[in-house]
Amino acid sequence: MPFREINSKMVEATVVPGRRMFSQRGAMLAYKGDVAFTPNSAGGQGGIGSMIGRRVAGEATPLMTVEGSGTVWFGHGGHHIQVVSLTGDMLYVEADRLLAFDGTLEQNTMFMGSQGGVMGMVRGQVTGQGLFTTTLRGHGAVAVMAHGGVIELPIAPGRPVHVDPQAYVAHRGDVQNKLSTALGWRDMVGRGSGEGFQLELSGNGVVYVQASEEKL
Repeated sequence: MPFREINSKMVEATVVPGRRMFSQRGAMLAYKGDVAFTPNSAGGQGGIGSMIGRRVAGEATPLMTVEGSGTVWFGHGGHHIQVVSLTGDMLYVEADRLLAFDGTLEQNTMFMGSQGGVMGMVRGQVTGQGLFTTTLRGHGAVAVMAHGGVIELPIAPGRPVHVDPQAYVAHRGDVQNKLSTALGWRDMVGRGSGEGFQLELSGNGVVYVQASEEKL
């Protein structure tokens, strides 16, 4: 794994020759060694299609390609950082929550309407996240940002997890999501905008939930 958590708000990345990584621009705090940082206009390994998807949604998040040999320390805005290790599965995460990720991972953009139809689109509007989301698949590590720390909740067949949409960070695995209404749910339990919605995730995987309802 190229990332090591220094504390809850900073990660250390080991950069080795022949293996690049991507980071959000402005996320580099310090580095040592022979490391090069290059603006990436093609949106990582997803290429031009991935970049167009995010720009159509108004969600382009500038990336830097990080290459060479050395050590880099990443952090951004004092946000909590969670390192997620992928072993061939897929991570769904909003582009602006990506701090850095392994260049070995295949990056793409998915239209949220394809998961849950119209309700997937509504989810994007309610959460303040866009109609598109970034996907990362393969073997490697991802450093994502959140407010106030993160918990990992397992999702098992027949045991769905319900999440306040504002507290949702990311999910991984073979998971389906849908947005459902629950009369009085947010007034009684949640602390969000007053809209009575909850995000239901079912299947087999993990959902990452932050300890806050603040957006990045």
